[in-house]
Amino acid sequence: MKQNRSLFRRFLKVHFLFIFLPPIMLIFISAFFGVSDIHGKNVNTLNLFYVTVLLFGFIIVAFVILSWLFFLKLQKRLARLQEVMSFSAKNNSFPEPISVQADRMDEIDQLGSSFNWMIHQLEGSRKRAYEEELLRHRLIANLSHDLRTPLTILRGHVTRLNNESISLEGQHSLTEINHTITRVGDLMDDLLSYTLLTSGKHPFEPVSTDIGRLVRAAIAAWYPVFEEKEIQLEADLPADETFYWEADPKWMTRVLDNLFQNIIRHAAEGKYANIVVDVKRELIIVADRGPGLDKSSHEGGAGMGLSTCHYMLNKMNLKADFTSNENGTSVAIGRA
Repeated sequence: MKQNRSLFRRFLKVHFLFIFLPPIMLIFISAFFGVSDIHGKNVNTLNLFYVTVLLFGFIIVAFVILSWLFFLKLQKRLARLQEVMSFSAKNNSFPEPISVQADRMDEIDQLGSSFNWMIHQLEGSRKRAYEEELLRHRLIANLSHDLRTPLTILRGHVTRLNNESISLEGQHSLTEINHTITRVGDLMDDLLSYTLLTSGKHPFEPVSTDIGRLVRAAIAAWYPVFEEKEIQLEADLPADETFYWEADPKWMTRVLDNLFQNIIRHAAEGKYANIVVDVKRELIIVADRGPGLDKSSHEGGAGMGLSTCHYMLNKMNLKADFTSNENGTSVAIGRA
């Protein structure tokens, strides 16, 4: 950007004029008019001394006043720019462009012009990012929907082949294919759910929620599934005590469903699940005796499901602390 006028150069010019011009004028006047005759020499010298003192006093006062006015104007312009920046930081939004005098364009105006250009670039970047995010969500939703048809066709062929006379190895292969189809379907469901969630398709409606009652209802809904998988379920749910969180009941139920589903998918071989509502510490603890998160990764699906849980909990000002090893996994949900 071309610099048209310099604020500090003007400041230096004015102040140097006030410093050097009056003494030069004093020297010039004293040289031509200072001593007119011998009899008035003492009077003229005294007058010249008073004039010199007065002139230097005027220079000092003028220098202070000009400096004060300059820095006061400079401080006001910088404070206006700082106010715009701090307002945007507090409100988590882009600031409004500031006014710039194109005919002046000193250093402060150039700073303001660069600031306005930065705002324009950031707004353009945010718009492009928003459009790309919408496109990504639309693409994932369409893919998740379109892939269900071939999976359904594959499952139909597997069912037909199960009714045919084939060897034991063939039966085993069909079982693995059917299991893989189910796993891919679950992955697609998790991916679609996460996409819809992050795009705001699932409304967030926090209310004061009885956590003990919510966990009890979730366990009751999943108890037949645990029983079918022969998983021993231990639940420590105080009957007379509870605590409340400002949370969305549907989202909290979704989080618990995801954790219970992970036990069924990845820790069923441990044949154990423990669910605790700790009223004193205000915690929900879900534990299993599976192989741990690291060794269950071959099943897939846990990563996207856990990402969904973390996103929901973060929106509700909650957090999940995972402790996992070869003896099992424990998840403690509490306040962030």
